[in-house]
Amino acid sequence: MNRHVLASDAVQHDVLSTLSEEDRYRRFDDLQSRMGEVWDAWNLNYDDESVVVVPSITLDRAVAASGTMTQAMEERFLFMLMLLRQPRLRMIYVTSLPIAAEIVEYYLALLPGVIPSHAKSRLTMVSLNDASPRSLSEKLLDRPRVMARIAAAIPNRARSHLMPYNTTELERDVALSLGIPMYAADPRLAVLGSKTGCRRLFAELGVPHPLGVEDLHSLDEVAAAIVTMRAQRPTMRSVIVKLNEGVSGAGNALVRLIDLPEPGAPGERDAVLDRLAQMELEDENTPYDVYVAKFAENGGIVEERIEGDELLSPSVQLRTLPNGEVELLSTHDQLLGGASGQKYLGCVFPASREYAVAITEQAAVIGRRLTQLGALGRFAVDFVVVRDGAGWTPYAIELNLRKGGTTHPFLTLQYLTDGRYDPATALFLTPTGREKHLVATDHLESELLRGLVPLDLFDIVARHGLHFDQSRQTGIVFHMISCLTEHGRVGMTAVGDSPEEAERRYHDAERVLLDEARASFEEAPLPG
Repeated sequence: MNRHVLASDAVQHDVLSTLSEEDRYRRFDDLQSRMGEVWDAWNLNYDDESVVVVPSITLDRAVAASGTMTQAMEERFLFMLMLLRQPRLRMIYVTSLPIAAEIVEYYLALLPGVIPSHAKSRLTMVSLNDASPRSLSEKLLDRPRVMARIAAAIPNRARSHLMPYNTTELERDVALSLGIPMYAADPRLAVLGSKTGCRRLFAELGVPHPLGVEDLHSLDEVAAAIVTMRAQRPTMRSVIVKLNEGVSGAGNALVRLIDLPEPGAPGERDAVLDRLAQMELEDENTPYDVYVAKFAENGGIVEERIEGDELLSPSVQLRTLPNGEVELLSTHDQLLGGASGQKYLGCVFPASREYAVAITEQAAVIGRRLTQLGALGRFAVDFVVVRDGAGWTPYAIELNLRKGGTTHPFLTLQYLTDGRYDPATALFLTPTGREKHLVATDHLESELLRGLVPLDLFDIVARHGLHFDQSRQTGIVFHMISCLTEHGRVGMTAVGDSPEEAERRYHDAERVLLDEARASFEEAPLPG
């Protein structure tokens, strides 16, 4: 099988537009049937091996992100550049806007045992120069000439695959246009990753999850559902309304139920509707009317907000391989914030050993079912755990059939150390047996940081020794660097040999960065 034979697998833009959904999926299934061969050849050091990275955030958002923030989210995937450790691998990395050369060089300099210039020669960066809020995949499909250039840069389609952030029919069509399989979930399974779909899956599998009602499309339906739930659990103090396609908690809204009429009392439903009019949106930038319209358009759920004296929000990352194997990759404790503590801010890895085994057992049940349904690639299951006496009780709350906020910190650590997570011990160990821990955030934010540009950040890193130290395999890796100046925000992953060291490095880096940013204003000369 060679490049010329497989060239016919690519679907030209004018042909793709004439194909029905049925025909597109037939061709997509044919492409995906090759993923096993591509996977088996991975890491065999073929000189015509390649990967096409399209970090398209094709998700429903109530309020469109700015061009710079969209770029920063696409830039989170730059940890994939560490795959260039493979000495013959070629990578094509597509973004909406150009990524500054110094940011690319920063990542290439992290590669252990690789000459950065050699890795750079095998990297092709493709920018669409389009800052619009549309998804990257949609922009790419609108540019058949760019698509043709990407296809021409693939040395052999038999040893290439597409790596997206998440999958919809848009990413499917990108794969069809390039003639390469996609290492990600089939878009036809996307419903399982919706809030309604995952609740139904949890119920089918007997995985514990909060009391709730799914497949709702109006506030009247939500009110009726809450009335039913209160009849089942009269002591329930609050519920969470969730958009089916909400991400990172941004599609959630808190509804407080304290001091309502007793369950079944006259006027209960009207009182619930009044509370829904006062629900607290987690995304403070989303107008109430926009949120309600999104709920009516795409649907959602309402479920009990689990409460307890000690409550945590861990997650489990898994992946399904082309051969049907399910791998348990990692556990994380999520760091949440926002208006009601539901917005994803960052994570700690690994999750506490007190409940890691319990949540991995439940996640494995879900993973086996997804494999039976033909799922492929990485996914994560989010939990809430509440202390119950001497132990913890887990509740599954979400299934993310895509990469997520915990993907880039974990893979950064894995690619830099060659370590592995052991589910039995809930520890991450390097090949030499050393433990590694991390604390990561996407939300190191301050108005002071707007005074810095990426080169300033790198200067601070160099002068204060914040770089990742390959000899000790500890230190800091920054990400989302493109939004530093406009948004005063940057992401970082702090790695240490113990939880305490990782946390200390995190706070030290945060302090140094903010002190330097503050000093740059104090030391700036006045004009004239």
